[in-house]
Amino acid sequence: MNIRLLYFARLREIFGIGQERLELVAPSATSTVRLADLLDTLRARGGVWTEELAEGRAYRVAINQDIVGPEQALNDNDEVALFPPVTGG
Repeated sequence: MNIRLLYFARLREIFGIGQERLELVAPSATSTVRLADLLDTLRARGGVWTEELAEGRAYRVAINQDIVGPEQALNDNDEVALFPPVTGG
């Protein structure tokens, strides 16, 4: 499955990349790829990826412009955006 990733604000600056395409493989032939699987894949890169995407860190994730949780299933060609929380004034 091919996913388009977008990084915004401090995440874009820290990771040094604004967007990328990533090929994901389901954990097994009968399983669904979840957002949690994608985040585990990104954390496995180590360094700032592990630090910034750690459990408890402040960031949000949207799939196809809808805020979602870690159990959300991913589909081929989904757009996944990672960004820090936004405050208004």
